[in-house]
Amino acid sequence: MTAELVPYENLTALQRQQVEAIEVHPQQIKYSGDIHGALHTLLSRPGPGVKGFALLADDIPVAFLLLKRPPALPAWANEHSATLHALQVDQRVQGKGYGKACLQALPAAAREAWPEIRGLELSVDADNESAIGLYARYGFVDCGEAYKGRIGYERRMGMIF
Repeated sequence: MTAELVPYENLTALQRQQVEAIEVHPQQIKYSGDIHGALHTLLSRPGPGVKGFALLADDIPVAFLLLKRPPALPAWANEHSATLHALQVDQRVQGKGYGKACLQALPAAAREAWPEIRGLELSVDADNESAIGLYARYGFVDCGEAYKGRIGYERRMGMIF
């Protein structure tokens, strides 16, 4: 498997169409949303605070994620971090390590996009144990704070560079 995390703006027209066809498993939509919502966030108000990335496997998009910085940074995040949102792996290729590949490539991609950042943060639903475990395996540490989110309690996790 050759996989590379590529900024959305560097994708070809065909690859952008392929990103639009990413399908999230119905049970995961409550956690990550769907590709249309993620692309709307990225494209509705272009600016320096939101960047999209596609994971390409042999030049075909198989996953997508968003990173945010001020002025789009959520209120719970540290101003010196970037935050991870809408990590989505196409359900037709799940189980092949693409989510892991995204998390492995994420720190370098974030630092390339914003060299001044000092870390990454994310918010994950407290009952999404598989996601919490995955994030922890790739360097994210639970910040010990839970807060009421849109569908229940959420945990904050972070990684310092």
